[in-house]
Amino acid sequence: MLICDVDGVLTDGRLWISDDGKWRRFFHVKDGVGMKLLMDNGYEVGVISGGKSDDVVQRMEFLNIKHFYLEAADKTQPFEKILEKTGLKTDEIAFIGDEIFDIPILERVGFAATVPGAVAKVKKSAHYVTKTDGGAGAVREVVDLIMEHGALNKKSKSLKKGRSHS
Repeated sequence: MLICDVDGVLTDGRLWISDDGKWRRFFHVKDGVGMKLLMDNGYEVGVISGGKSDDVVQRMEFLNIKHFYLEAADKTQPFEKILEKTGLKTDEIAFIGDEIFDIPILERVGFAATVPGAVAKVKKSAHYVTKTDGGAGAVREVVDLIMEHGALNKKSKSLKKGRSHS
């Protein structure tokens, strides 16, 4: 399973406020295609975000993300719900996050990824730092790794090497 943060991972972290007062973000099509590819190949995909806005809800609904949690200041609670609902173990999950709120999950999962713009403490907690920036296809980069090396690929070699490898 792949679980993603939103701001700074699925987006570049920038926000703007539209004329109607709503927050807006850019999402990269490659990330959405990658998430769909994972689901089409038998993987679960989830999103846990500390924020909540209509654009994120619309994007996750469009991608048909079943495990979708918003307003999660403490991301461990939705993570526990995902474990319970899926029956997966922590070492069967990949997580990509970029902020200090993501560290508790990054330190528990089988494959912890982050983006180049992540804070230093997050990079120290990650197995892998993407070459691609958040919001520019970083999730797709992780998806491609999972598709090549993940548990559902019979030729797979483990992704987990050690913390802070890129």
